[in-house]
Amino acid sequence: MKPQDIVFFIILVFLFHKRVSKYFVFAGIVALTVAIPLFATWVFFTAERLTWYAAAFFLIGCLLLLRDTRRVQ
Repeated sequence: MKPQDIVFFIILVFLFHKRVSKYFVFAGIVALTVAIPLFATWVFFTAERLTWYAAAFFLIGCLLLLRDTRRVQ
């Protein structure tokens, strides 16, 4: 397990504790923002992982948003 995996799981646990979909989307945007310079410097392994983490953050954020809209109706 690489350091970025450990950081991802720590952030994921923290965000699950908060359960706010906006935080997950913000974390996904931050992950993509960090991945862009890594792709430019050819650090492909870490950059690819960050794009997968961003996709996971976006997916979880969408699922939480859907859950919240179902509760309102």
